[in-house]
Order: sequence, then C-alpha cells, then structure tokens
Amino acid sequence: MSAAASRVGIVGGGLLGMTLALRLRQQGHEVTLLEAAPEAGGLAASQTIGGYHWDRFYHVILLSDQHLRALLEELGLAPLLRWRHTRTGFYTDGVLHSLSDSIEFLTFPPLSLVDKARLAGTILYASRLTDWRRLEAVDVSTWLRRLSGERTFERIWLPLLKSKLGENYKVASASFIWAIIARLYAARRSGLKREMFGYVDGGYETVLARFRERLEGAGVEIRCGRPAAAVHAGAGAAEVRLAGGERLAFDDVVLTVPCAKVAALCPQLTDAERQRLAGVVYQGIACASLLLRRPLADFYVTNITEPWVPFTAVVEMTTLVDRERFGGHSLVYLPRYLTQDDPFWTRTDEQIEAEFLGALARMYPHFRREDVVAFRVARAREVLAVSTLHYSDRLLPPLRTSLPNVFVCNSAQIANGTLNVNETVGLANAKAAELAHLLRRPARAAVA
Repeated sequence: MSAAASRVGIVGGGLLGMTLALRLRQQGHEVTLLEAAPEAGGLAASQTIGGYHWDRFYHVILLSDQHLRALLEELGLAPLLRWRHTRTGFYTDGVLHSLSDSIEFLTFPPLSLVDKARLAGTILYASRLTDWRRLEAVDVSTWLRRLSGERTFERIWLPLLKSKLGENYKVASASFIWAIIARLYAARRSGLKREMFGYVDGGYETVLARFRERLEGAGVEIRCGRPAAAVHAGAGAAEVRLAGGERLAFDDVVLTVPCAKVAALCPQLTDAERQRLAGVVYQGIACASLLLRRPLADFYVTNITEPWVPFTAVVEMTTLVDRERFGGHSLVYLPRYLTQDDPFWTRTDEQIEAEFLGALARMYPHFRREDVVAFRVARAREVLAVSTLHYSDRLLPPLRTSLPNVFVCNSAQIANGTLNVNETVGLANAKAAELAHLLRRPARAAVA
C-alpha cells in the first residue's frame, strides 16, 4: 500500500470483525484488526476438552444460512460441510419427549389438541411474517398469549422465554421470538419438516484457521492480545490507545465490541449517544461443556420447561458430529443464559459442575457421574442484545457516531434476526457496503 492509502483500525476480532476486515481490505483499505484475546475468533473460538478441540459454545449451520455458506465457499471450506438429520427433545413434567416431526407433535401429551393447533398456528403465522418492525411495538408475552392462548403460553412459551431471557422476557418485544421462529422454521424441510443441520468438519477451529490465513495473505495485520483502552478522534484521524500504552494512528476506526465497551472506549461521544448505548439490554451465557463416555439421548437439542433445571437446554453435539472425532465419547453443552445482574455469575466452575451434574442425574436415570470424562465452563458476559420495545427506533446503534472517523458495527445492530454466525456475517457484509461510501478512498485498487 502507498503511504496515502486509507488506514482502518478494527477493534474486536470476532467473526464480525474478521469478516469486516476482509471486506474492507477487498475495497482496498489498509486494515489492522485488534483483538484483546490471545487469538481472533470471539464467540466462535475453540477450546480443549478431554484432549479434543472443539467450539467453546455450541454452533450449528442451517441450510438457509446463505451469508455463512457463501463465506465458507469463499474460504474454500464448502467441501468440509457435513449435513445430518437431527431430532428435537422436550423435557416437561419430569418426562423426556420426542418432538421431531408432525406426528410426534400431534401426540405431545402436555398440550390438548386445541392448544397444539394454536401453537402450530402461531409458529406458521410467525414464519410468514415479513413486517418485523411492527412487532417491536408489542411485548412478547402479550403477543404470544393472544396467538397461542393462556395455557400454551404458561406451559410452553413462558418457561422457554425465561430460560432464554430470565426476567428480561418482560421487556422483550415480539420481534425477539419472531426472529427465533423464522430461523428455526427455515431449517425444516418439506413433508414431515425434518431438521437438517450442518457443521464444518473440525468445527470453527477449522474455519478460523483458514480465515486467519486468508486475512494475513490479503495483507490484513492481526494483532491479538492487545486490548484497546481508548479511542480518540482528531483532525482527520483517529487514535487507538492500547492497554499497554502503545498508540496506533488510523484514518478511521470501526468498533465491533459491545455497546458498553464502545461507550467506555470513546470519551468524546455525546451524552445522547451514551444514553442510547446504555439502554441496550444484553444477555450473557455460562455454558458448560461435557465429554461423556456414553450419550444422554439421541436429540440434538432438548428444550426444557422445568424451572428446577439449572440450565436452559441440553445440546448433544455428537448427534450431529461423529463421536469418533472425540474418541467415541459424547460432547454435550449445557447453556444457561443470564441477565447482567444474575447472581449465577459468581458461581465457581466447581459449584456449576455439582449443580449441573445433579440435574442430569435427575433427568436421565442412566446417567452416572463416572461417565464424565471432562467438564469445562465458558462464560461470555455480553452475548445477545435483547430486542426490547421500539428497539430499532430508540436503541439500535447507528453505524456513524458523532465522531467523523469513528464507526460502530456490532451485533446490537441485528434488529430483524437472532444472534448467530450467519446473521453476524450478513451484518458485516452490509456494514462494509455502507462504509465503502463513508471511509476515505484508498489510493490503490481493491484486493481480490
């Protein structure tokens, strides 16, 4: 690059920041990616459990995930995509039910035929809605009660909302549940609507390794283990000060970090901007990963409505991924979604392990604690921005800030979807296209 080329600093090296870095580099900008963690990848990063490497948090690819699948094709990873039919379980009233096709839905004991008809009607109606903005004007409880009825709401929807949002379900708009229904409905095929889920052979560790190679080969500088401490805008330039005191100068800076971090990094933001950022309500997650000597069940995900169960769901990854990858063992995730003030954040790994394994023993009579080969807990404080009432108009962070060379591109800008890798990649693509008209023009042609 020539000395006159546009220099762009991206703060935050998750998949959002990585995709944005690739797109801006393809536009011809000189890009530096700054990540606080030892490696780029964010929520898609891997971990070691029982001597095997896989994702820290559970991820799945749907046939309808066009943004993600296009990126995998671009990275040359499409041949590594693996697809498999999966099944869904439902744990309610102390009983584990299969709820994987239309016939099992019709015989689902907790609901009457009328309740099932209204529940099915709600899902079908939501899957066909396109005007999601008007759903932001009604709270999710009122909307679901009206469509599904009081009994179905109390028996099914309310426990699921609480497991996903805690007390934040009271402030969530109907667009929150619409986004989830729309995505999962797209995963169903015709006929009996069987689920078809996918993954990349090797997990996201494979994706991230190839992605880092592509970025570095394109000339993107990736600097990990370098947390940003402050961002200042000056006359025609922006400066990022790192935690160790080093100062980096850029023409423009894009922040992909959560809203509270944006406000903390940028002391020059206006009071109105700070209030808007502070109004975004985040959910966090504490997710246990277990390596077991034998499977729990044959469901990819088991939804849970019992309030005594301390985790949101049981996600048995090895119903999707071959167990041979884990030495014949089963890999299971037990997620628990948390509000920011939930006292569960103070639990130690040992306390979580004791509580979670005790619940598994109650749910699965064949489960034994000696089946556990390894147990790990991953935590992420600000994962999901809750779609609250009138979110798009009042809280969604704009791309541009009051600082002419500082921009925001983070997951809180996903207003008409639920947080997942596909939505993240789609957001990065869309914001990169907008930034093409806002960033200083580079001095040379774009990079292929």
